[in-house]
Amino acid sequence: MKVDAIMTRKVRTCHPGDTLNTPASVMWEADCGCVPVVEDERLVGMITDRDICMSAYVKGRPLGEIKVHDAMAKQVSACRPDDDILDAEKIMREHQVRRLPVASRDGRLVGVLSLADIIVHRGREVSPAELVTTLDAICQPRAAAMAEAAE
Repeated sequence: MKVDAIMTRKVRTCHPGDTLNTPASVMWEADCGCVPVVEDERLVGMITDRDICMSAYVKGRPLGEIKVHDAMAKQVSACRPDDDILDAEKIMREHQVRRLPVASRDGRLVGVLSLADIIVHRGREVSPAELVTTLDAICQPRAAAMAEAAE
């Protein structure tokens, strides 16, 4: 099965120059935990609810005073709409992410694939053990993942 068969297509976004109020508002209204950051329709980053909270805490400033580009992840793992879901799942495991932006070959955001999408649509095709393996890899503390990668 290909990513475009199950990805979410209508994705709300924000821009690097927006304040953190914008993605926080999007997350509240859309009941989601991350927002792709785009510039001229091209994916340039991702921002999560954790990114917003930690940035506000570390900087000690209100959300309206912090720009998205100061809190977003700039190194973003993505997949393509024509990728196989198993390949997208592998990217999620390797980069420890629950949500993967889906971008066209020219970098335009076309959707988001979440672990929940995979579970809902592939639940009957995949053994519970495979799903647990993916979830376990995603949830490993980053320090443990870095130590394993160094070995």
